[in-house]
Amino acid sequence: MSLLATTSLLVARVLPASEEVPFDDKGYHTEHWLFAPTWETIIASTASIIVFGLLYKFASPTVKQSFKDRTEGIQKELDDSAAAKSVAETEATRIREAKGDIDAERGRLYAEADAQAEALLTDGRARLDDEMADLEARSDADIDAAADRSADELRAEIARYSSKAVERIAYDTLDNTTQQELIESFISRVGASS
Repeated sequence: MSLLATTSLLVARVLPASEEVPFDDKGYHTEHWLFAPTWETIIASTASIIVFGLLYKFASPTVKQSFKDRTEGIQKELDDSAAAKSVAETEATRIREAKGDIDAERGRLYAEADAQAEALLTDGRARLDDEMADLEARSDADIDAAADRSADELRAEIARYSSKAVERIAYDTLDNTTQQELIESFISRVGASS
C-alpha cells in the first residue's frame, strides 16, 4: 500500500466523517462538486510537501550539478568553436598571403624553366654545330680517301691495260729475233744493276 493511501486511512480514522456527505449506490460523493474533501486535501498537501522537501534536499544538488555541468559543457563547446573559428581565420589569412607567394613562386619557376630551356637550346645548337663540323670533316676526309683510292685504282688499271696493250703491240709488231734481243738486253741490265 502506498504512503498516501496509508496516510489517508489514518487521517480518516482520526478525523470524524461528516454526516452530511451523501453515499449512494455508485460510491462516495464529496461535499463539493469541484474540490476534494478537506481531510484528503490536508493529507495530500502534507504528503506533497514532504515529497517536494525530500526532492529539494536530495535531488536538487544533483539537478543543480547536472545543470552546471551542462552549462559548462555548452560554454566549453562555445569556447572551442570560437578558438576553432580563430584558428580557421588565421589559416585563411595565411593561405591568402601564401597565394600571393604562390603567384610569385610560379613566376620564378617559369623564369627558371625558360632560362633552362634557353640554355638547353643553346647547348644543343652548339653540339649540333660541332657534330655537323665533325661530320663534314670526316666526309671530306672520306671523299679525299675515296678519290685517292680511285685514282690509285685508275692508275693501276691504266698500267695493267697499258702493259697488256704494249705486250700485245710488241708481240704483234716484233718478230722473234727482236723479241729475243730485247729479253737478253733486259736480263743484262738487271744483272748489271744487281
